[in-house]
Amino acid sequence: MQPSITASNLYKIFGRNPRRGVGLLEKGSSRQDLRDQGLTAAVIDASFEVSPGEIFVVMGLSGSGKSTLIRMVNGLLPPTHGEVTIMGDRVTAIPEKELRRIRRERVSMVFQHFALLPHRTVGENVAYGLAVRGMNRTEREERAERALAMVDLAGWGGYRPSELSGGMQQRVGLARALAAETDILLMDEAFSALDPLIRRGMQDQLIELQQKLDKTILFITHDLNEAMRLGDRIAMMRDGRIEQIGTAEQILNDPASNYVAQFVQDVDRTRVLTAGSIAEPPYAVLGTEQGPRTAHKLLRENQPSWLLVVRRDRTPAGIVWEDDVAAAVRDGRDDLPWSDVHEMPVVTHDTPMNELFGLSAQHRSPIVVVDDDGRVTGVIPRVTLLAAIGADGGAA
Repeated sequence: MQPSITASNLYKIFGRNPRRGVGLLEKGSSRQDLRDQGLTAAVIDASFEVSPGEIFVVMGLSGSGKSTLIRMVNGLLPPTHGEVTIMGDRVTAIPEKELRRIRRERVSMVFQHFALLPHRTVGENVAYGLAVRGMNRTEREERAERALAMVDLAGWGGYRPSELSGGMQQRVGLARALAAETDILLMDEAFSALDPLIRRGMQDQLIELQQKLDKTILFITHDLNEAMRLGDRIAMMRDGRIEQIGTAEQILNDPASNYVAQFVQDVDRTRVLTAGSIAEPPYAVLGTEQGPRTAHKLLRENQPSWLLVVRRDRTPAGIVWEDDVAAAVRDGRDDLPWSDVHEMPVVTHDTPMNELFGLSAQHRSPIVVVDDDGRVTGVIPRVTLLAAIGADGGAA
């Protein structure tokens, strides 16, 4: 599948003769070496791809280059070197008219400071980009109303932005981007100006909207917890360079550098790691059509205290304990009655680890992990869950 966004070897250097700076960096000069010569290297050799329907988060502290990077992606800043493509179309080194068409038809932007027009109503703000396109009034008002409903602001179209709270104003900004009905959303520190409680609510709303709309989202943030919560994948930036690209789990479990390791060391991993990331294959699996003797043989060979029973379609039917199997063999039974197959907790592979502790405390049996189709992908015995906490050094 063609990536929605591709960035290849992007450099952005400010100062006189910036291309000279690219050559110096390629020969091993540092960012400080360039500063000594009056050049500022904002982005250095950045490459990444964003797949359709993915939330790709670029995370870094102030001065890391993340905002410069997103401005090169939407063509607001020309790169000193490198190339950007949007859904197969080059954004770099193309005529301004063509660049405006790509922005208008394929990319919408959500800004940090709302960027609402105070003299226009909420509805007019949401429809503003559509008016610039030349869309007729009836259609753009219908689109604006739909977009406001998506962000839980139905009925607020006639108000002025000043009559709304900060969180509501940011939702207007999001609605304006959604009204454009582009495939790609660029979000530059979109929630960073909000209070923590409102910010989390906006994150929840974005996750919910993404499940419905399946947009491609490039999200810029300086907040590690926000990056871990929202990102399908995360690019960690430092001093203009991308240090690592990976899922939250990959970055936590296998940091690419000491900088990344130190950056993520205080993250509560139980809120980031998922059931699928700590699950292990079941010791042995018994089919619902198999009897006590097969179960007994599996127990002898693998030495577990339980067997996972699955149906023909690989969905879980229950857990059978060794005492039940021993009793069935002793009684000479040819099958295991359903009274011997016990219920067990079942979670999907993307269930956060912090939601597993209550289940583990309430059930003797292991937690069974299934995929989106309900098929077994692994199990989490209590000892495995405790070991995962230990690997975190004692997560809260």
